[in-house]
Amino acid sequence: MFEISRDTMISEILSNAPEAMPVFQNIGMHCLGCAMASGETLEQACLAHDVDPDEFLEQLRTYLESL
Repeated sequence: MFEISRDTMISEILSNAPEAMPVFQNIGMHCLGCAMASGETLEQACLAHDVDPDEFLEQLRTYLESL
């Protein structure tokens, strides 16, 4: 698994781990293919959706490790 941080671009996460999409969708990030998603970091996307970036990052890592 590649390293994911608060500064990782959403597009990079999804291109390296497309199986992560449900984790994003569970918190209301449904427009992952939109132009904003390709230019946003994980932290920026979380803040735009009122989600704590550190908590989400932990959820994402746990999910990906469980696969």
